[in-house]
Amino acid sequence: MAQAEKTAAQAASTAQNGGNNVVSLGPRDILQGRLEIQGDLKIAGNVEGDLKASGDVTVDSTATIQAAIEGANVNVRGQVTGNVTARRRLTLGGSGRLNGDVKVSRLTVEDGATLNGNVTMSSEKG
Repeated sequence: MAQAEKTAAQAASTAQNGGNNVVSLGPRDILQGRLEIQGDLKIAGNVEGDLKASGDVTVDSTATIQAAIEGANVNVRGQVTGNVTARRRLTLGGSGRLNGDVKVSRLTVEDGATLNGNVTMSSEKG
């Protein structure tokens, strides 16, 4: 029940940004469970579970995530353990650590980033 309350609280704090919903989890926020949103997701805290966004997903350098992630463009600068599906592009920033399999259309890995897992590339999907 606490998971549903957290999800509802995050949905209630969604801000309008250029007609696109943006949900932000701050550095002290903790989410356990599944979060599926229509819009963009920015994470700076801790997450366990599943994350799905119709828009972009940004994982800040302060974030620690143990979850499957799905988004249009996924940008990882923090620690992620779990499979990632990026319908357009996955970018691993220099401080990014990803342990899991990825399904992507395009992949960018900056100097200093680590990726441990299998990579499957396919054509770009909406």
